[in-house]
Amino acid sequence: MASRDSKASSRKSSKARASAGLVKGGAAGKAAGLKSGKAAELKARQAGEHGAGEHGAGEHGDLAKHGGGEHEGRADAATPALSLPAAHALRRASDAAALAAHRSRARLVMITGLSGSGKITALKVFEDMGYYCVDNLPAELIPSFAQLIEDTRDNKSAAIVVDIREGSRLEQLPAIIGDLKKRMDVTLIYLDTADKVLVRRFSETRRPHPLGGAESVTSSITSERRRLEEIRNIADLEIDTSSFNVHELRTHLVELFKTGGDKRQPLLVSALSFGFKNGVPESADLVFDVRFLPNPHFIPEFRPYTGKHPQVAKYIRSFPQTQEFIAKVMDLLLFLLPFYVAEGKSYLTVAFGCTGGQHRSVFLAEEVKKRLAKAGYHVKVEHRDSPR
Repeated sequence: MASRDSKASSRKSSKARASAGLVKGGAAGKAAGLKSGKAAELKARQAGEHGAGEHGAGEHGDLAKHGGGEHEGRADAATPALSLPAAHALRRASDAAALAAHRSRARLVMITGLSGSGKITALKVFEDMGYYCVDNLPAELIPSFAQLIEDTRDNKSAAIVVDIREGSRLEQLPAIIGDLKKRMDVTLIYLDTADKVLVRRFSETRRPHPLGGAESVTSSITSERRRLEEIRNIADLEIDTSSFNVHELRTHLVELFKTGGDKRQPLLVSALSFGFKNGVPESADLVFDVRFLPNPHFIPEFRPYTGKHPQVAKYIRSFPQTQEFIAKVMDLLLFLLPFYVAEGKSYLTVAFGCTGGQHRSVFLAEEVKKRLAKAGYHVKVEHRDSPR
């Protein structure tokens, strides 16, 4: 019995050892198998990359000949194909961006100001420059008109006249302009003119003032100024046309809005001569009294001429105080003018006055005109009292 039990125990022990060996061997086999599989996968991947490098990378590979490379091929392979809805969404986003860029180039010039100040003349100037132009467009139609200009692929520059003829709808204009400036290039030009000049223009044309009625032209002008004050305060550009004729206004607007070419400053300077005995010009922004210079009037041979005559000019220029005065005036003007430009001023009258407005003031106006033009400014000269 003892021998039989011993044999049974020995068989159980052998089975246990065998089972343990199987378990241990199985685990080791699995681990070895995993390691072997990973090594094989890594080796295969390296071999694949090596093969791709041989066939796809470098300037000697076939893909390089066809415009592709190793990295480009990998990017294409790694990028998943877009679904149809995603592709449509991307296309819509691209189209929206293109449309926004297309619309951003639209330009609208709005011309307003007093009746008789030259608004229609200004509109014709823009029409000649290639703008699409509309006169007296109702305020409530301006946003729709602006939308058409934004959407068109032909002429994206437009100019319109909006003025007192709008009646009560004119009150909408500041808000409309504010909204338009958020999405397109908008310039508001306000044309102003002295009352007495407006009265004369209405008298010459024999046309009634738009406010008309039982009021006089003078009263209508006063009323119109009051009603346009809010719009004038938001204007980007204010131009006083009191001293302009049709041709000068045209030249000034072309100077301001042309593209390329001449790089002169967008400011028109008027060098004006006058005689104090006839009063100081109302349009003068800066006034210089040149009566301290020697007067050619008291030299008999100079009396029949003006300051434009070479001999008269030579005489006035010969005095040291003349040279010093011109230098100081030019220093002042060249200091001031850039600030006027930055402020948005488009027209400046610099007046020189002597006793009769024949000699000294004429010479100074001509001299300053030449020097400012040389400095790059657009300058015109006007002699109010010369010749007599």
